Amino acid sequence: MTFRNESASTIGLSSKRVSGLSTNGKQQTSGVVEHLLCFSHLRWNFVYQRPQHLLSRASRHWQIWFIEEPAWGTEYRLEIKAVDDRLRVVVPHLPHGTEAETAIELQRQLLDELLLGERISRYVAWYYTPMACLFSNHLRPELTVYDCMDELSAFAGASPLLLDQEKQLLQQADLVFTGGYSLYEAKQKRHPRVFAFPSCIDFEHFRPARQSLPDPDDQRSVSGVRIGFCGVIDERLDLALLDELAQRRPDWQFILLGPVVKICPDSLPRHPNLHYLGMKDYNQLPAYFSNWDVAMLPFALNTATRYISPTKTPEYLAAGLPVVSTPIRDVVRTYGGWERVGIADSVEAFEKAIDLFVRNKQGDDWKAIDAFLREQSWENTWGQMQRLMQVELQGILTEQ
Repeated sequence: MTFRNESASTIGLSSKRVSGLSTNGKQQTSGVVEHLLCFSHLRWNFVYQRPQHLLSRASRHWQIWFIEEPAWGTEYRLEIKAVDDRLRVVVPHLPHGTEAETAIELQRQLLDELLLGERISRYVAWYYTPMACLFSNHLRPELTVYDCMDELSAFAGASPLLLDQEKQLLQQADLVFTGGYSLYEAKQKRHPRVFAFPSCIDFEHFRPARQSLPDPDDQRSVSGVRIGFCGVIDERLDLALLDELAQRRPDWQFILLGPVVKICPDSLPRHPNLHYLGMKDYNQLPAYFSNWDVAMLPFALNTATRYISPTKTPEYLAAGLPVVSTPIRDVVRTYGGWERVGIADSVEAFEKAIDLFVRNKQGDDWKAIDAFLREQSWENTWGQMQRLMQVELQGILTEQ
């Protein structure tokens, strides 16, 4: 078995640029650049994923201001909520019915109010959504980072302005990080400093799932072989695949954890062995995983999944679960050929792969798998990102 370990050191990262730097970003940036403004299309209290993993670590070095998209209601105001002493969630509230151009101007005003009220003068700008450039393009950050975790223009309901805004963001950004290798290949010719940082793992968080953890209440009544999925339920899932699998194998129980987003809940297949248990807290996931037999990634092959690098693949493996996935490029590239990862390009192949894992619970030497997973930690990824940012900041501040 060959493990593919294409870290940032081999995908766009020059060791010469980061050699000799301390990994303690706080020592090198405190007193000069003390804040990081993050512009996100995802809410902090949504599914716990890449932004939360990275920015919680970034808060060791900077005061984090996580700026969400507007909440629509009856008021015009800025809400600031403390996650902890080093991380604040910022929510602009806008009245229903506000016209698009006015909404942009109001967000700009609230952003300026934040900077003035909190005395934020020197800062890093970190973008997850290019659309935030519409109201933040007047800012003058010391460093601009675009962490491109998804190809948002391919998602259902994407704004027609998104591609133009991304073009502008790529012109402004000092560094571009991508959430997978396919995204890296798509962006690398559009910016001189693009680095691949694919899906990572908080290994110690999920490893307890290999033991017998208490079954959560809403899952306890589901008896039989359990096939699980955890993630956002949207246009990226192959609902026809789920529908047919559930009908072909009524003796299997299919459990799906996660919110239903951008698709009508009525469009979900419904069978007695399909169980939609909703979104769960990140801390609850090991208990659910511990009581599954096989994990699945039933993604459709469409424009929305062309560049995805599912975080759940290493999380499932860390929990000791075999995984069956449709042939998503980044899954095949990293995990194709692993004995405990099945790649299936049809309903029949998906069923066969699951059945094989259900019947045969033995597999690879987990020590080798675990060694690979530990190298793919969020801690290591943040360390590499932080060193790149230190290089850029030092160069910029030296020029000043």
